[in-house]
Amino acid sequence: MGGYKMLENVLEGKNALFETGMQTVLRGQENRYRRIVVQNGNVVQNARSEQNGLSANVYKNGVNGFASIAEYTGAAAEQVLKAATENAQYLNKYTRNKKAALPDYRTGWITSKGVILDIEQKKLVDMCMEIDTYIGKTYPKLSNRMVIYREDTMEKIIYTSDACNGHVVYPRFALYVVIGMESKEGEPLELTECFGGYGNINDNPVPMKEVQEKVERLYKRICDKAEGVYAEAGVKTVILDSDVAGMIAHEAVGHTVEADLVLGGSVAASNLGKQVASEKISIVDYAHTVGEEMAPLPVFLDDEGVEAKDAVLVENGKLTGYMNNRETAGHFGVEPCGNARAREFSDEPLIRMRNTLVLPGKDKLEDMIASVDDGYYLMSTGNGQADLTGEFMFGINMGYEIKNGKLGRAIFDTTVSGVAFDMLKTCDMVADKIKWSPYGTCGKKQAMAVSMGGPAIKCQINIGGR
Repeated sequence: MGGYKMLENVLEGKNALFETGMQTVLRGQENRYRRIVVQNGNVVQNARSEQNGLSANVYKNGVNGFASIAEYTGAAAEQVLKAATENAQYLNKYTRNKKAALPDYRTGWITSKGVILDIEQKKLVDMCMEIDTYIGKTYPKLSNRMVIYREDTMEKIIYTSDACNGHVVYPRFALYVVIGMESKEGEPLELTECFGGYGNINDNPVPMKEVQEKVERLYKRICDKAEGVYAEAGVKTVILDSDVAGMIAHEAVGHTVEADLVLGGSVAASNLGKQVASEKISIVDYAHTVGEEMAPLPVFLDDEGVEAKDAVLVENGKLTGYMNNRETAGHFGVEPCGNARAREFSDEPLIRMRNTLVLPGKDKLEDMIASVDDGYYLMSTGNGQADLTGEFMFGINMGYEIKNGKLGRAIFDTTVSGVAFDMLKTCDMVADKIKWSPYGTCGKKQAMAVSMGGPAIKCQINIGGR
């Protein structure tokens, strides 16, 4: 099994065609997608697709001319450059409020460390079938089971007039195990376990022993849930496990501090420099390295040619900054940190999160549970939404009661809601260990790969009942 053929560099030398006085980005990109679904012993989906092409963005006096083409050749590069330049010149004619040029961000040629392998599709199907067969034989009481393999890799070559050039690859895969059972009241229940993350399944394997151990834990939880109870509605003391805390950091905080949404009126616009959370809460959008380890979704160069750096969003409860592209960074008088990313060659870069993390505290999870007399331990979320006010609502698909400092019965699916900045101000304990969810997909106009995570946090939140 050999390596995946790298994207040929057809863009080299094309920067000689960049129009003087116009700030230009020329991007070549290839995406590969795979999806395999095995359900109850049957392969119900086995798909693979690839696409590549070119785009160019030309900025002049505050306007952007963008063009893309579904062709990857030197001639296509010249064609797309010409179209984007003409678009910018046309828009510039009708621009009354001319803006200054964007600052120069040239620091050199940037590459990433990932490698994309072309793994035989049959090998992946066989792996999914093996896991499905094991689950079916080991847990015959399940009403439904699915094993899903998903891969979304991308490779980009970028040339700019006044920022960084580079060649970056971002391989990523996820393996999902979904199990279903009926509750004691006959309602369908479902829980999911995930494996994988950055890289290829060859260099980041999922051992069968690990699958078996996690499926056994998942089965115990769904059995607990089948005998569960409904949560009591109201504002409750809860411990949000890493998955839920990370989701709130992404959806209810992260989006409000994306600079394009700040300019659109998000709650963060009037809160910069203010206390928006407990002093125990800090949130960072990491670029590619966390401590001495690689982040789950390392980004080294964004699609405007900006070298990626960490963006500190909340520090000790205070809102300290936004995530920017080059233009909004100029507006706010700060340096961009490499948050402008596009999903496909035909997409314009948008301000996006990368690896958004609530930083760990000093508390032990067992001490946090012991501190709650009457509340809930909320472990995983299946869906949710938030708006620019920071108001959120998330579905909770696994959790337990906490009674007198001890875990009690499992609870059926419920919801939590509130306003993020208000809820985070009630946080009085933060666990000392973090967990990442490296398989996320953010739906802001383009379905972009993201990761999120954090420690368990103790706070007050509104929980739904029956």
